[in-house]
Amino acid sequence: MLIDTHCHLDADEFAADRDAVVAAARAAGVGLLVLPAVERANFDAVLVLAARHACCAPALGIHPLYVEHARPDDLDALRALLSRGAAVAVGEIGLDHYVPGLDRAHQAYYFVEQLKLAREFDLPVLLHIRRAQDEVLKHLRRIRVRGGIAHAFNGSLQQAQEFIRLGFRLGFGGAMTWPRARRIRELAATLPLQAIVLETDAPDMPPEWLGGRARNSPEQLPRIGRVLAELRGEETAAVLAGTTRSALEAVPRLAELCTRVQVLLE
Repeated sequence: MLIDTHCHLDADEFAADRDAVVAAARAAGVGLLVLPAVERANFDAVLVLAARHACCAPALGIHPLYVEHARPDDLDALRALLSRGAAVAVGEIGLDHYVPGLDRAHQAYYFVEQLKLAREFDLPVLLHIRRAQDEVLKHLRRIRVRGGIAHAFNGSLQQAQEFIRLGFRLGFGGAMTWPRARRIRELAATLPLQAIVLETDAPDMPPEWLGGRARNSPEQLPRIGRVLAELRGEETAAVLAGTTRSALEAVPRLAELCTRVQVLLE
């Protein structure tokens, strides 16, 4: 069973055929989808999808690109949901220093407060990081959480090693399939397999065979996994199984869902 550790199934791009997208992913061998929220306004959408589809696991958080509209009581709402065990992880949270014009101090405030919530409820975090690897690491060293996943990892080898030291797995997806993504492909080929998880970030980050403007979907995950195996020069089955183990270790609450899905398939 494969696990897509990052899929925005609630996105408008899936409005017309969301159930068919889930069915296609399941048919392709993708047994679990982790659905990260990005703001309080879509917490309910993510939770409804997780209730509708046994293969979907909700994560709840406020994305750095959405903190401009966030309010402190959004953190109270998040705490209330986490206290009820509504999520398998806190995310998608982090820092984005790539998009111009964003208030970095505002981003940092919400990132830190959500790290504190993750620590309070002993949950892993799903990290969004763009041109802010060292800043994110600085906060993670100060506010120690149980680990999680550095989504769409695009840092250096030294930064990768530091995330791993802090208990994080690194997410690799469609970007890894593009030949020009040399640094990402080198990391995917050489990092320990136990530090790697697979993701699509659907509907975004399409793999090379879909083209740069196409809608990505979780059914692409097995082929993305085969690219990872090719880059590593290893057997596909072993690589896919290894990434599933890594995902279950990174997000322990997925194990219960994994068992539930397997029962439904029997």
